[in-house]
Amino acid sequence: MPKVLVVDDSLSVRKVVQRALESRRIEVLSAASGGEALEQIGREAPDLIVCDVIMPDMDGYQICEFVKKHETLGHTPVLLISGIVNGTVLERAAKVRSDDVMRKPFAAEELLQRIESLLAARSRPSAAAAPAPVPAPVIPTMERRAPAPERAPLTAESAAPPADLKVLLDGVAQLPGVSLTALIDREGALMEAAGGLLPEAALAGALASCLVDSTSGVGQALAQGRLQSVILEYEAGVVLLNAVGEGAMLAVVLGDPAVLGKVRYHVKKALPDLIRAV
Repeated sequence: MPKVLVVDDSLSVRKVVQRALESRRIEVLSAASGGEALEQIGREAPDLIVCDVIMPDMDGYQICEFVKKHETLGHTPVLLISGIVNGTVLERAAKVRSDDVMRKPFAAEELLQRIESLLAARSRPSAAAAPAPVPAPVIPTMERRAPAPERAPLTAESAAPPADLKVLLDGVAQLPGVSLTALIDREGALMEAAGGLLPEAALAGALASCLVDSTSGVGQALAQGRLQSVILEYEAGVVLLNAVGEGAMLAVVLGDPAVLGKVRYHVKKALPDLIRAV
């Protein structure tokens, strides 16, 4: 019976994935943090690892890199899962030699197909050559981030086809007084834009990402919860930054501050579709 380690800080996601895998007679191990995952990997030597990219103590890229550089476990397939899959995510996943990347939310059947494909492709060692348990690794000291909010369980509704991202951004960009809309990932990379496009869009995205990260820290320190939006007033207009799920933000540039209330209303209405599209 193959053994799969599921690494995700969301209990609901771990439980849903566990039920799906056990229905296919796959033994499931689980870990809620990077440190716990490294201990399980060293002790249990799983046949495959499914790992969320964003976690409180260390990210999925670091876990994948640890596995791929391990003397005896380097052949173990690693499937990374992420709320956003774009060029930046794929580049980092390739750098740490991830075997596959899958976007969340996803249908359980799709996950099973990916896992069974990776298990079938893996060259399984014979029982005599099976690797002995390895010592628990030294967990690198890292600055801890606040735990991410609990994600909703995987459902048929969450796996519905997402709306077109460009169309959604165009809908906001066409509002009176709006000159630009742009979606930026948590690394500050520009994902999609509509309306006018500033030459310095990439730099502006990186700076906006830093601003949102620091502002989120203030909210956590004051026990105010997760950051929802930031309004920046400049001489020539207003910039609205609004969180889109856990891994992206929407930037809306307004030349007329008087339309800010109307734009915020439309952004909030579009948020569920934007979250599904990223």
